[in-house]
Amino acid sequence: MIKRYLLLVLLFPSILFSQIERFPVFDVCKGSEIESLENCFLSTTKKHFFADFKVPPIVENENFVGTIKVVFVVTAKGDFEVIFVNTPYNEIKNEAKRVFKNFPRITPGWYNNHATEMKFVLPVRFPITTNASKLNITREDKAIDKKENLLDVVEKSRIADSTFLEHNSHLNIPFTHQRYVDYEFAMHKVSGTHTASKPYTYNEVKEYYNITKEKKKFLKPNKRTWVGNKIWNEHLVQVKKKDYWLTIDFLLDTQLGKDNSNLAYTFNNTRALNVNGAIGKNFSFSTTYYESQGRFASYINSFIENPALNVRPKNSEGLVPGRGKSKRHRTDSHDYPVAEGYLAYTPNKYLQFQFGNGKNFIGDGYRSFVLSDVSSPTTYLKLKANIWKFQYTNIWMWNTEPSITSISDPNEHARKYIATHYLSINISKRLNLGFFETAISAGESGFDAGFLNPLIFYRSLEFNRGEDAGNAILGLTGKYKLNDNISLYSQLMVDEFSFNKLNSLGRWENKFAIQLGTKYFDAFKVKNLFLQLEYNYARPYTFAHKSPILNYGNYSQPMGHLWGANFWEAVAIARYKKDRWSGAAKIIIGKKGFDLQDQVVSYGGDIYQSYNIRFSDTDNVLAQGNTANIFIADVNANYLVNPSNNTNLFASLSYRNFTPNTSLIGYPKGTNVWFSVGIKADLFNWYFDF
Repeated sequence: MIKRYLLLVLLFPSILFSQIERFPVFDVCKGSEIESLENCFLSTTKKHFFADFKVPPIVENENFVGTIKVVFVVTAKGDFEVIFVNTPYNEIKNEAKRVFKNFPRITPGWYNNHATEMKFVLPVRFPITTNASKLNITREDKAIDKKENLLDVVEKSRIADSTFLEHNSHLNIPFTHQRYVDYEFAMHKVSGTHTASKPYTYNEVKEYYNITKEKKKFLKPNKRTWVGNKIWNEHLVQVKKKDYWLTIDFLLDTQLGKDNSNLAYTFNNTRALNVNGAIGKNFSFSTTYYESQGRFASYINSFIENPALNVRPKNSEGLVPGRGKSKRHRTDSHDYPVAEGYLAYTPNKYLQFQFGNGKNFIGDGYRSFVLSDVSSPTTYLKLKANIWKFQYTNIWMWNTEPSITSISDPNEHARKYIATHYLSINISKRLNLGFFETAISAGESGFDAGFLNPLIFYRSLEFNRGEDAGNAILGLTGKYKLNDNISLYSQLMVDEFSFNKLNSLGRWENKFAIQLGTKYFDAFKVKNLFLQLEYNYARPYTFAHKSPILNYGNYSQPMGHLWGANFWEAVAIARYKKDRWSGAAKIIIGKKGFDLQDQVVSYGGDIYQSYNIRFSDTDNVLAQGNTANIFIADVNANYLVNPSNNTNLFASLSYRNFTPNTSLIGYPKGTNVWFSVGIKADLFNWYFDF
């Protein structure tokens, strides 16, 4: 009998403790009493989490205030896994998963002499800085009631938002200055961002700005008919499967107007088919085909029909600025089809490759000397890399010059090849510097493989190919964050510069361009009011070359500033939006020197003229030649119809006064007032301010 009692006494502790639950154990908690393991685990978990958790920029930008709950488990192997985060911000979910993934493996919880999985809830209150120490981790069954559990199940099983499929893609956000104000402001407020290389991708922007949240405000849930939804809310066709998605839209740019010339009326009639989609996680694609006819304000029509050989494409009836060749439509209007599209491959979060036909822009200003979207779409290959403090953009372009005949075939347009490198570096939280170079070559044999080198500073490659075998341009950009609402930006482009001739700035070799500007977001504490001031200056002969095929141009227009060279310009812009309404006002004043058309002499304003026929080697002054004073003012108002495809109703009014010393072919002297209304999908910038 005594032996039985003795055996019971010996076994009692093991029987007792076999039913005691033990919390997971960090290494720092080993050796603690069993009753202390719980507190040690909970406090250590919280310490690890808040030491590593970084508030996503978009959460800071939107000043989010509230408490979210992170449900996580410690598995039977001692690993941490996030089960659910009850927040509308995917960025918070991803950050919580990242932090717990970095936790060390620990001794798992035990129950009944077996390792067991334990589930916990960690509340995170925003803003984090002052509240983290007051929040306690709890077991899930103590922290979440049945209602919350049901919501969790719904959240976990919920299909990802399918209203705007493109928002979670690597596709480009169509670049328009009006639309990009919001994105740039969100990125400006956060240190460590790069804003010059455009267009941005949706995945690039969503870290800083919730596009889906913004657009959902404009959906009309009461539109229950198919037609109503397609007009106000949705893409025309939308397909979403597990491994791919696709959207198709039929879009319009239909406008009617009148200017003060003898034209009966102006119009534009564009029908566009836009297709976007993705296959898997890495491949995306987009294509847009435009079929258009138009008759514009009289000064634009004069530019289109300019008979000058260095402007008008051969074998065509005109050049529509920014779009391409045209053929006659009726007797006084133009037919100009355009096709754009690209394939995007994103192998990881650091790199993206694009190949297609379209436009790119590098700069923080309204204009850009580095690379602008002024000219017609061109074939390009782009590599964009984001690593640490660096963003590196490589763009290789296959350009066309329709005003120059191909050597091999008189019926073909000449081709040129441009390789561009742009390295953006965040020097500090406020200062960003960018380094730019471009090399231009021409030839019937195609792109020189040497220019496919992705490394920057290959000026020697262009030099070693032979004298005048190519053209090279170097540049420097800068951006400084004055405060959360104001940024300063600049560009310096050097086409050619003689340091030993600085005492004579009038030397023709001193070819350079300068841009200075500032942006003011939420100006004077008025939400969504944006103000911009910009000054541009380009010396005579900048971007031109002895051989016009080697200039910095594409399709008879500059690759940089719309005005080419030999000018100064000041730009003031105001933009504002409220609900579905948005509007902008712009004033431009400037002075530009044109060539005298009765002389075979270049005064440095037309980049398609050879600088071998220059006016002078010395004493070149800004705006020399046929000097023109230019004043342009325009206002426009937009009403958003469909947020899915950015269709807007709009009205615009422009005033242009152009006064050269003598009349110019293609640039009529005098005043033009132009009013236009219509409906259009906002997909690209279209510049008529020349």
